[in-house]
Amino acid sequence: MASIKIDKVNKFFGSTHVIKDVSLDIKSESFTVLVGPSGCGKSTILRMIAGLEEINSGTISIDDKVVNDLPPKERNIAMVFQSYALYPHMTVFDNMAFGLKIEKKSKEEIEQRVMEAAKILQIEEYLERKPKQLSGGQRQRVAIGRAITRKPKVFLFDEPLSNLDAALRVQMRVELAKLHDQLNATMIYVTHDQTEAMTLANDIVVLDQGIVSQKGSPMNLYNNPDNLFVGGFIGSPKMNFIDSKVLSKSSKSSEVDVMGTGKLNVPKISENIQEGDSIKIGIRPEHLILNAESDSLWESKVFVVEKLGSGTYLYLEKEGDPLVVQTDGDTDIKVGDTVKIGFDPFRCHLFDNKGISFKNS
Repeated sequence: MASIKIDKVNKFFGSTHVIKDVSLDIKSESFTVLVGPSGCGKSTILRMIAGLEEINSGTISIDDKVVNDLPPKERNIAMVFQSYALYPHMTVFDNMAFGLKIEKKSKEEIEQRVMEAAKILQIEEYLERKPKQLSGGQRQRVAIGRAITRKPKVFLFDEPLSNLDAALRVQMRVELAKLHDQLNATMIYVTHDQTEAMTLANDIVVLDQGIVSQKGSPMNLYNNPDNLFVGGFIGSPKMNFIDSKVLSKSSKSSEVDVMGTGKLNVPKISENIQEGDSIKIGIRPEHLILNAESDSLWESKVFVVEKLGSGTYLYLEKEGDPLVVQTDGDTDIKVGDTVKIGFDPFRCHLFDNKGISFKNS
């Protein structure tokens, strides 16, 4: 397949600077997910790779060849959009074969490629149907099949599952993961859904207002966020953030205030942080210690209980955003109960007043 290099790329829409000096190296045969909130620039980057948007500055290379001036049809890529974009008057077979007919492939080669793609996607029995006779998941498979038949170097997916219901999204995530393993293809996938990013990606690129906030493996981003934005975006529910203050520091550890009710000893913090400085503690819901008698630092009332079967999320009253705690699915804690909370210092993430993790300060 193909590696992709994006080097100091910028994009403006009028006077609005939407992509800001972005550089990325995407490995051949990897599954890379671009994730971030609406308007962060992820679809624009995908469209620039495809050649559907011009680049104002910088370069994009596919297999070490700069493609800035190449039209989409010469980049050997295939793109799957949020809308299926199927021709309603054509059969599934003809939809999947259309691009090959435009390329003037032989009838035998067209039939071979369509049948191979249909077998991979398990849609052989639908080849004579029209799109209106298919479910949403089946239509999306046809759209992916149309891309597979072209045997591109790079597959680009622009939020392909967002029109599907929850059950179909889960099913199609599994299908896409299997497809990547079968094709050994380079795939770039855009989504705002961090669950899709975590479950599909080899590498995740988190975008924030046109810049790369962090790039890495799913679990590295989850366990070692570079900043408040990544800590809050990756993970569901998001990481808890607690306003705090440095009470004292030494060469081995530091003492910080927790919500004005307790003190917590944490590993050594950045040299740039002084006693009395404001910081934020970040901790994920599953890392809080519920009803910790000896190590309790804080207590509060429960005002929402979310039972999800395998686990339960408790929302506790706190100034600003609530504190979210994960516990057992069969917990008997109910709304109105008061619970005590402890903090594991080795599970806490510390951020300075600019929102940067101490590991990067």
